Amino acid sequence: MSFSSPLYLQMQRPEQFINNKSRKNNNICSMLALIMIGRILMRSSSVSSSSIFATAFTTSTNTGTRATATTAFSSYYHHAHSSPRTHTKRWMSEGTAEKTEEEKAAIKAAREARKEEKERLKAEKKAKKAAQRAAEEEANKIQDITYLSIDDQSSYAKMGDMTRVMSRSRTGRTFASVADLETSDSNSDSNVHQPGDKIWLRGRLDSIRVKGGSCFLVLRQGSFHTVQALYFKDKEDPEGSKKMLKYLKSLTVESVIDLEGTIVGGANVKSCSVQTVELSIERIHTVSRAQAQLPFLVEDAARSEAEVEASQDTDRPFPRLGQELRLDNRWMDLRTPANNAIMRVQSAVCQLFRESLYSQGFIEIHSPKLIAGESESGAGVFTTDYFGKTACLAQSPQLYKQMAISADMDRVFEIGPVFRAENSNTRRHLCEFTGLDLEMAINDHYMETLEVIHNCFKHIFTGLETRHAKELAVIREQYHSEPVTFTDEPCVIHWPEAQEILTEKGFDMGDGMGDLNGAMELALGEAIKEKYGTDFFMLDKYPSEIRPFYTMPDPDDGRFSNSYDMFIRGLEICSGAQRCHDPELVTEILKKKGIEAGEGLESYINSFKDGISPHAGAGIGLERVVFLYLGLDNVRKASMFPRDPNRCTP
Repeated sequence: MSFSSPLYLQMQRPEQFINNKSRKNNNICSMLALIMIGRILMRSSSVSSSSIFATAFTTSTNTGTRATATTAFSSYYHHAHSSPRTHTKRWMSEGTAEKTEEEKAAIKAAREARKEEKERLKAEKKAKKAAQRAAEEEANKIQDITYLSIDDQSSYAKMGDMTRVMSRSRTGRTFASVADLETSDSNSDSNVHQPGDKIWLRGRLDSIRVKGGSCFLVLRQGSFHTVQALYFKDKEDPEGSKKMLKYLKSLTVESVIDLEGTIVGGANVKSCSVQTVELSIERIHTVSRAQAQLPFLVEDAARSEAEVEASQDTDRPFPRLGQELRLDNRWMDLRTPANNAIMRVQSAVCQLFRESLYSQGFIEIHSPKLIAGESESGAGVFTTDYFGKTACLAQSPQLYKQMAISADMDRVFEIGPVFRAENSNTRRHLCEFTGLDLEMAINDHYMETLEVIHNCFKHIFTGLETRHAKELAVIREQYHSEPVTFTDEPCVIHWPEAQEILTEKGFDMGDGMGDLNGAMELALGEAIKEKYGTDFFMLDKYPSEIRPFYTMPDPDDGRFSNSYDMFIRGLEICSGAQRCHDPELVTEILKKKGIEAGEGLESYINSFKDGISPHAGAGIGLERVVFLYLGLDNVRKASMFPRDPNRCTP
């Protein structure tokens, strides 16, 4: 104890300490003070506790309560400290004797045994809690469902993932279409479904919100058909509702789900394509679960550039999704309403192309894509090993279309892949695209072919706007464009007129024998639109020097040719010509262009030697047509999985 501490000083002057206390405390507090002092003395001396408290009691009885504290403390303090050395020695001598090694070992063993027992009890308690938790989890676990038959549906849980669909059985379920629900709330008896009907739907989970005892989700079919479904806690089945809400919370956006629900009328859901009805969820099962972390959200990919740009100055700007990110995850990008609709428009262009040509007496052919030599002079070619020989991927079906004419198939067309090994990294070039090719025998003039092609494009343009208006509306929400304008009869611009227009626009046309670049084509398109009121036009009489070897020269001036290109909104979509069907003239042109008539061209020229009708044709790029008709900023948006010099996957 420190000699300067308040406790030590109080012990040196006990009368003052106690008197001060006595003036402030009542009788009970005085006794408590004695007890406290006694404890202090026991710790600092060898005086026994029984001696201290016995004397204290006697003193208090004899002297009265107020004198008790002062007298007793003084008496025992002096008694306790009368011979401190003696007391110290007595305390030391009365200590416990040194323990033997056996006793120490026994004490240690007992301590370790107690510790082990404590740990064992703790482990048992922990294991018991874990077992209880596992049992509860097992009881609450939502099991996978093997749905075999609708007849056994009552034995299946109302929620849970489907086991892998492996064609185990035909379940007997009839799935409805979301599109059929879009008029379900009308009064017409002809509606497929009515409010109160119970139906099955399969689609993607577009969005979901679970809060408290309710859930709202949107199911999507075909990228732009959506319907809202909802679930509310059932007070009569709290445990079942708890499991259902737990399962709904576990669902991930973009998962493929099966949902059974009852149609509820009188809704007003402006965010879905089905706005007047919604579904009350009875059952829900996940067929294919999407990963929780997606490359990007379909919702973000579906926004227009203007919408994204406008959000950048707000507190919550929308993310910008780069082209490479989209193309790396193209399957996700194509789920957006606009991009999915673009693929449908692409399909529609092929269908309308076929319809028009079938109606004009054409037949469809399928030419080889592995050929012995180049089919287009001036275009890059991909080569590959062909059993020890070098083969090429067809740059076009050109040679085989013409040989089909020699085979007396007077009007032919083909829709197929075209390969160009051109290192062109522009917004309008691809290394692989789909060609819409046609070839036809002519009687007198290649204008016969231009009229056929013009009729074909009129059918395509009109068909898109009338039969696919819904897809176009969806696309134009994200990518704005106006319908293509066109004339009733072919609008054909001759090369000299085009040269004059471009010269007036300030372009240096040189000797007039060079090809048009992109800027010239756009300027020409603007001038033609202003002068003739059309986005679709044809330009003929190109210089022979810049056209392929199979092009028929102009009869009046060999420097020019009976060739033509076609344009939409000032960009080329099609190239064609009257073909040179005379074998001697073809051979002469090949020599003039420095092209060797090797094995690849031998059969081609021989087909002319056996007699062939005069003919003309054209090659059209499908992706170019879609890209320009929809006013897109890049041809890659019009290709399902584009191939360019920097991309060969996915």
